[in-house]
Amino acid sequence: MTDEYVLLIKEPNWDPAAMSAEDWAAGMAGHRAFQEAVAAAGERILASNALQPESAATKITPRAGQTPLITDGPFGETREVVTGFYSFTAATPERARELASLVPSEGWVELYPVLVFDRAN
Repeated sequence: MTDEYVLLIKEPNWDPAAMSAEDWAAGMAGHRAFQEAVAAAGERILASNALQPESAATKITPRAGQTPLITDGPFGETREVVTGFYSFTAATPERARELASLVPSEGWVELYPVLVFDRAN
C-alpha cells in the first residue's frame, strides 16, 4: 500500500531575491536530485512548490462571532519560515523518511503522513 506524505521545507532565512545565480542553480539541482530519487524509488510527487518570502504572507486568525484578524507578514514571532513543500507517495514510512532526507535545506524539513478521511461517510 502506498501512502501520501507532505514534506514542509523550513528555512531560518529565506529571501530568493538575495540568492546568487550560483546558489539558486545549486538549490535547484538538489531539488531535481530529490525528484529523480522519488521517481527511481517507484513513487510519485503529487504536488510541490516554493513559497514567496514571509513578507508576502498573510496571517488570518479566526475570531468567534467577529471578523477575522488579518495581519500582513513578516511575523516577528516566527523564527523559521515554511519556504516550500512536496506532496509525494511512499510505500512505507521508512521510505518516506529516506526520501525526505534528500531534500536540500539550510534549515530542516518536516514530514507528515496525510490523514485519509473515509470518503464513504
